Amino acid sequence: MKNVKVYFEKGRFGAWPANNGIWSWDNEILVGFARGYHKDLGPQLHNIDREKPEEHMFARSLDGGETWAIEDPSKDGVMIARGSSLHGTEPDPENMKPITQLQEPMDFSNPGFTLKFWFLNMNYGPSIFYYSYDKGHSWKGPFSLTVDGMEKIAARIDYMIEDHNSCMAFFTAAKSDDREGRVFAARTDDGGLSWQMVSWVGPEPDHGFRIMPSTVRTAENELILTSRVRQELTDWNELTPRERKNSRFIDSWLSADNGKSWELLGRPVEDLGEGNPPSLIKLKDRRLCLTYGYRAAPYSICAKISDDNGRSWGKQIVLRADGAGRDVGYVRSVQRPDGKIATVYYFHDKENHERYIGCSIWDPNM
Repeated sequence: MKNVKVYFEKGRFGAWPANNGIWSWDNEILVGFARGYHKDLGPQLHNIDREKPEEHMFARSLDGGETWAIEDPSKDGVMIARGSSLHGTEPDPENMKPITQLQEPMDFSNPGFTLKFWFLNMNYGPSIFYYSYDKGHSWKGPFSLTVDGMEKIAARIDYMIEDHNSCMAFFTAAKSDDREGRVFAARTDDGGLSWQMVSWVGPEPDHGFRIMPSTVRTAENELILTSRVRQELTDWNELTPRERKNSRFIDSWLSADNGKSWELLGRPVEDLGEGNPPSLIKLKDRRLCLTYGYRAAPYSICAKISDDNGRSWGKQIVLRADGAGRDVGYVRSVQRPDGKIATVYYFHDKENHERYIGCSIWDPNM
């Protein structure tokens, strides 16, 4: 096990890789994150100063996550760089390049292709996307995202390419009350010029949400999807320990028909503390690896392995348990050519008040 700091800066706040995406090409890894200013708001809130700008940044590693360089995507004047202090992780429309409609199809087969989805409001959208042909060094966009005319989409980055003009993506849409959220599958067969609804993943939650899917393909027509679930029975602080354990979890779904319908498999993680999104990847030996943050003491970054395509899961693997509070997790993982996994997340420990981006490099056979 090896833990390295991807981004740490005194007086700053680094967070939420799961919102901003991860991509890899052999030992080259690109991960997005948010950079704001640290402000002590107590143990129950994100310690980010909402009255100062928040920037959307990237970190790139060329050696499998051992060392990192920080990149500012605003340099080319395309990628949103500064967010509104009033809306947290949402970009400020006044500082955005105009959103347009995609006019030329994207070529998903390009070896440097990278696709980044983003939301303008985390509850009900609308959403936009950018794409790159040079591994995220430069970007085209922003382009408007609609799916069969639906605009109330809070899109994060969960997609799988099928061929040069076909791609499946998994998004979160607003519920009927305009609150987040409900997971659905969509696809494009014309390079992103249009997106079509494929299916809802499960029923609309009555209380709480199902959001932030992470999906892998396990066979030609078989998909396994995991998502973050919150059941809002009452205020978190009023729940008993048993109620808390059963109200924030990761669920999993099976589609045997390439996303047209879904069957609930179960709960790979029964307890997430206050809640955290999953990162699901398929390993080179075809096992599945699920990584996630645990937002309760001991504040941790954890993993589980499945050797039967998500039907069952092994014991929890604790990658680190030295967190100092709830501001941890939002994990994204990739596997390196040597078989080790690079798991990126945001974290804070007892030595540093600032939230930072960390990376754990570990062996799934440990």
